[in-house]
Amino acid sequence: QVQLVESGGGFVHPGGSLRLSCAASGLPFSVLMVAWFRQAPGKERERVASYLSNGAGTYYVDSVKGRFTVSGDHAKKTLFLEMNSLRPEDTAIYYCAAPKDPYQRPNDYYYWGQGTQVTVSS
Repeated sequence: QVQLVESGGGFVHPGGSLRLSCAASGLPFSVLMVAWFRQAPGKERERVASYLSNGAGTYYVDSVKGRFTVSGDHAKKTLFLEMNSLRPEDTAIYYCAAPKDPYQRPNDYYYWGQGTQVTVSS
């Protein structure tokens, strides 16, 4: 069965850092193509970052560029999101997700994790 499990969320003060992990298992493809999304109360779900293979393709939403870094461990099938200089507006539930067909429909995210809470507050 396909499973995506996020971890690493928590409470931090503004300017702090967190490292999120997404452990993937049972995906029907060999490449590591996973994305990070976040959703805050009253706001639409937003794609924060995405990763393809050996860093061949990455994406960052403008609001996190220069602060967040996405990376992957292919052997362990794990995706990471290093978050630095965190701001209160980064507060949200963070999810990892993967497409069912990364080649033909890379933006159709089909598999989702349960989410991990990130809270940035003074």
